[in-house]
Amino acid sequence: MDDMPGKQSTNQPEKSEQQVIIAIAWCLAWGGQRQPQCPLSTLQQMVQALRAGKRDQVPFEVRSHVENARQLNQLDYPKTLTDLKAYTETYPQFWQSQIGLVYGGATKIKQYVFEAAKLPDIRGASALLDRINLVDLPAFFQAEQSSRFRQCQDAADYCDYVHVWLEQDFPGLSQALIPELIIYSTGGNILAFCPPAYGHDLANAIEKRYTQETLTANSCAVGDRFRLLELRFGRLNDSIDQTNWYEWYQKNRDRDLVKAYYGKPDGDAFEQFQSRKNFNELVTQLAIRFNQRRAGQDMPGEERPTRRYPPMLETHPYLHRDETERRSAVQRANQLPGKPWFSDVLARKRIAGQKSKRDNQNTAWFDRANWLDNWEPESLESWVSRFEQFLQTHPNWVRQYNPNNQQLEENSKEARSLREIGNASIPTGFVAYIYADGNNMGGYIQKKIKTPEAYQSFSDEVSKATEYSVYRALAQHLSPHQLKGIDDAETKGRDGKWIYPFEILTIGGDDVLLIVPAHKALAIAQTLSKQFEQILLEDKNLEVPTDELQPQKDIHRYRPDRATASCCQLSMSVGVLITAEDTPIYYAEKLVSQLLKSAKKKAKQLKENFKYYGGTIDFLVMKSVTMLSSSIEDFRKSGLVIESKPKLKLYGAPYTLHEIGGLLETAKALKEADFPRSQLYQIRSLLEQGKHTAILNYRYFRVRLAEDKQSLLQNEFENAWCQPKNPNNSGNLAPWMSLLSAGETTYETIWRELVDLYPFTETTQEEQSHRSGRVDSPTTASGEG
Repeated sequence: MDDMPGKQSTNQPEKSEQQVIIAIAWCLAWGGQRQPQCPLSTLQQMVQALRAGKRDQVPFEVRSHVENARQLNQLDYPKTLTDLKAYTETYPQFWQSQIGLVYGGATKIKQYVFEAAKLPDIRGASALLDRINLVDLPAFFQAEQSSRFRQCQDAADYCDYVHVWLEQDFPGLSQALIPELIIYSTGGNILAFCPPAYGHDLANAIEKRYTQETLTANSCAVGDRFRLLELRFGRLNDSIDQTNWYEWYQKNRDRDLVKAYYGKPDGDAFEQFQSRKNFNELVTQLAIRFNQRRAGQDMPGEERPTRRYPPMLETHPYLHRDETERRSAVQRANQLPGKPWFSDVLARKRIAGQKSKRDNQNTAWFDRANWLDNWEPESLESWVSRFEQFLQTHPNWVRQYNPNNQQLEENSKEARSLREIGNASIPTGFVAYIYADGNNMGGYIQKKIKTPEAYQSFSDEVSKATEYSVYRALAQHLSPHQLKGIDDAETKGRDGKWIYPFEILTIGGDDVLLIVPAHKALAIAQTLSKQFEQILLEDKNLEVPTDELQPQKDIHRYRPDRATASCCQLSMSVGVLITAEDTPIYYAEKLVSQLLKSAKKKAKQLKENFKYYGGTIDFLVMKSVTMLSSSIEDFRKSGLVIESKPKLKLYGAPYTLHEIGGLLETAKALKEADFPRSQLYQIRSLLEQGKHTAILNYRYFRVRLAEDKQSLLQNEFENAWCQPKNPNNSGNLAPWMSLLSAGETTYETIWRELVDLYPFTETTQEEQSHRSGRVDSPTTASGEG
């Protein structure tokens, strides 16, 4: 398809290799001091020549550095310590030269983003962190000069402002950095090379930038110097003769401490050793130091500001406070509904939220002269504007999202509140939180990603796949919505407006957090996960080896004969919470995080037991905040598991992607047949009375149905879900499914989830009417069941 970012993957490794060569050559030519060892103009001429692919135009005095950078990538992996030592003698520059490596980013992100209760403030906090990660930090490296950083190019003027700030606070740093030094800057983190003398300066600049822009967001960055040879072969001792190399590993690989570091002995010993001793080992060391510094530990010998003390804001018992963390208020926004008091921190979040939603009509309250450091929001791009760009460049997806050809730019605007998103739901008043995260990432990186080039290419591919999969899922299942019956104090003047009926809180790395209309949540989650795999599969290196693909009958509970094996080594698990629009956002985020954790646990179990590489989805329908008083796991164990003989489990979650599609099909079939809702609830109420009682009552209700409804239940529920595991057993299990675990049989059922989903399920006719904008008055789900 024309929008596949993966189509770039055929040239991406080669491009990444070229960029890393430029980065290493730049650091070598700069040298180990704060001033370059040759004129800066010579270094810049070298970079321009390499970017243009004209090696013959590289200045003579730096050609040796370029050649060294190329030779480093061509070294064979040494099998013996003697071979390794020979490299230090043959290429002494690889042993004597050093290069800086810096890793950093935001920490405790949820604490900063979700401390506020209102969507505009949460949206603004997320937008600020996204901008710092995607624009501010790359701007340190003049990333606006590179087509790899589109957002920096779009905000070139703001990048100039960042350059001025960097030069004032960290003199000399900006001229030591170029775009090729960045390995990746996504997902809230940055990993980059730098001249070794500027490692600490760059780490300090990263931390200071977050504090400068957000005041209270936590951040952390660490840097270190490494020998050039270590970029290929991992950490080496100062005395090369004392380095524990492959011979040592062969003799000691069965020891517990060695297994803890290199992994359990499995397969080829040299491959396992090589997968640990490479560039990834350097990144791991930085990650360990990152965690230590984040915890407040100061490293001996480092002359850096401590992180032990978080930002402290003065307060006073007789001053006005803001409405979140009770910080001292600075100004009252009389132009906004409710006339709220704002502290500096909250004001930045609110105005950033408005700017990122292109809501420029209600920003008069923000007078920068009254705020700390004359701060004002700059270069805050809306996720919806990026979604619009996606639609403009991919007409096939426009036809799905906008079948009636509405003028998107003129008529459709971002939703300003959860109430507006809930207005697009069927029934109205409900929204769904979708929290998605990649599976198998850590294991794949440890085994397959061994060089800076691979890190760069992999990061770019995953980031693009995540973003594109979100846009595809939204375009496939949603369409522009016209607000109806929503004109009140909070949404004054919005009735009749056309909106994009979703909220993208964040897309970073392999993480996604969305808010969508409740009735489309599971379909969007399923498509999101499927598209993520499909896009990544454009890179043939991510395909699962054919000999590892397993039969589907042991994996899926829904029609395993119709399931196809997941062929991508990476996948995405999703947590989905369907709840009322007035549910506190911070509470909903905690619950959806628990659902994501449950889904990822299921994916891990299926991978270990059945070599299933695909995604999983866990969901919960919560119609009132008081439904849960503890964690979801405790709620299910105490209220939905009956410890009898046999054990009964009154829910089926989490589900595989194939199963969630089957669940939606079954719910839709019940709705199409206009199955009596009262009987759905009666069958659900009888589940707790035991296996045989539930089977008997289910059969009793089924035979009393009309013949067409009996046939529908049999085809779409019993034959699809409730078949015995033993093919010779012709008995009736419905509404139960058998699950063999640890030698014991547990009986579980999806009936409760079917009942929960029933109000949020559309018939084919309703779906077509809704996408064409002809649904006048959606019903409400209040009082259901």
